[in-house]
Amino acid sequence: MKQFDVPVFYRSNLISLIKKKRKEKDKLKKDFTPTLLDFGPVQIFLARHFGFCYGVENAIEIAFKTVEQNPGKRIFLLSEMIHNPQVNADLANHGVRFLQNTEGKELIPFDSLTKEDIVLIPAFGTTLDIEKKLVDIGIPIEKYNTTCPFVEKVWNRSAAIAAKDYTIIIHGKPSHEETRATFSHASANAPSVVVKNMAQAQRLATYITGASPAQNFYEEFKNQYSEGFDVEKDLQRIGVVNQTTMLASDTQAIADFLKQVMIDKYQLTKATIAERFADTRDTLCYATNDNQTSVLEMLNTPADLAIVVGGYNSSNTSHLVELCEEKLSTYYINNSEKILSRKEILHYNFHTKQEILTADYLPTTEPIRILITSGASCPDALVEDVIQKLISFYPGTKSIEEIIAQIANT
Repeated sequence: MKQFDVPVFYRSNLISLIKKKRKEKDKLKKDFTPTLLDFGPVQIFLARHFGFCYGVENAIEIAFKTVEQNPGKRIFLLSEMIHNPQVNADLANHGVRFLQNTEGKELIPFDSLTKEDIVLIPAFGTTLDIEKKLVDIGIPIEKYNTTCPFVEKVWNRSAAIAAKDYTIIIHGKPSHEETRATFSHASANAPSVVVKNMAQAQRLATYITGASPAQNFYEEFKNQYSEGFDVEKDLQRIGVVNQTTMLASDTQAIADFLKQVMIDKYQLTKATIAERFADTRDTLCYATNDNQTSVLEMLNTPADLAIVVGGYNSSNTSHLVELCEEKLSTYYINNSEKILSRKEILHYNFHTKQEILTADYLPTTEPIRILITSGASCPDALVEDVIQKLISFYPGTKSIEEIIAQIANT
């Protein structure tokens, strides 16, 4: 896989070495067990796969090279490059300005742009309408487009099934930049509708079967369906794709459920299922799959708590938190500063969208066993900072340098 030129301050000597050693021993990525870092009083179990993915590293490389190669030029980002506050702050400190917030609200008017400006398209991609606005201004979009190739894969899959007259069902968060972009590309080729979760998929099924009056659909799915959507016609042939960072199990469950709805309604067999339901297989990216599988395997390790590091508006990170919460106390933080002391931690509740303060989060018995992972947009350096902060509370722990030397000699 291509190696990217990512700023060194996002790297971690400890984690780079761990990932290098694991890759050497497991080239086919079949071993998803966590890595034990035994500091003595503190035992850290790192997920097999975590941190920057291909799409994120690609986006960061393009963004920082663009800044370096264009001194004096105005450089803009459509919205956040990725969902990590440090990376976005670093780009802002390098003079990059944001045209929109993550909800798509304009922060800088598009009509203030000129053809001399540079506009970076973030890893999530963007809508066809925004692409057209930039092209009409005269701004080239191909050179500075950092859209993740796995997002583009979903767009291509949508176009392929649209060509066969299937309606596109998108499992995703309607307000998320990636889902907005995917919806734009999908709906240019076929009727499209977004479902947030299984509950909405079940409601959609009532319109497929006719159990709910067709006219109610337009209010229930307001702002989630394409222009001109005809409930009675456009739900007769469907295919399911997804926002690439959703929970794999949720997407699969929704696809299986809707497939069964079509089988029951139209009395389909294995030989005839394609008449009504498209075979889209999985459109989650490899990193989402690997990170989620790694967390599930890590959770088989007896532990006292889990810490997940990443941006609070990161979809892929919140799903890792969701998996951990099912098994043990989990603390979602975006950097080591949220670990206030041995006694207190300030962490994010993504269900209520609030930071909360928790006391006595670390057990009194030793050794303490902590599971750690991070989202696909989180720099490894932040994870090392978290480890350093945790072990600093315990006299007599091995240093990170000692652990690096130990790993290097294995």
